[in-house]
Amino acid sequence: METNPTPAPIPFMLFFRNSGPENHAHLSPEQRQQLVTRWNAWFEGLVAQGKAVEGQPLEPETRIVSGSGGARITDGPFPEAKEAIAGYVTLLVSGLEEATEIAQQHPGLAYGLIVEIRQQTPHCHLGVTTRGRNTREMAAR
Repeated sequence: METNPTPAPIPFMLFFRNSGPENHAHLSPEQRQQLVTRWNAWFEGLVAQGKAVEGQPLEPETRIVSGSGGARITDGPFPEAKEAIAGYVTLLVSGLEEATEIAQQHPGLAYGLIVEIRQQTPHCHLGVTTRGRNTREMAAR
């Protein structure tokens, strides 16, 4: 009797942009709290389903290191704050379509949130060795 093993989930990251306070300034305190409640329910629902394994907001302050030997250091936030990554969620899903469906359900989209979806890969185009968490290990959490 032959069985088809369930394919390993694929890790994707959702990056959240354009989520600054200016997007929510027009909301009353009650409306802001309702948005936070819906946002948390969206995330906790994904965790309960085993589809989200990690999520975190990020501080707006940033530091950019560039140039040979990291000689150039620039502190932010920057005027292009709409493009700054404000947070992320790591998903374990069947593929890009499922990750997209999950992103489309985010309650912040109605207030200008932008969600970028990126698949994680163990292969760097430069040949750099990467070692992410094992997806089965992450799914077992």
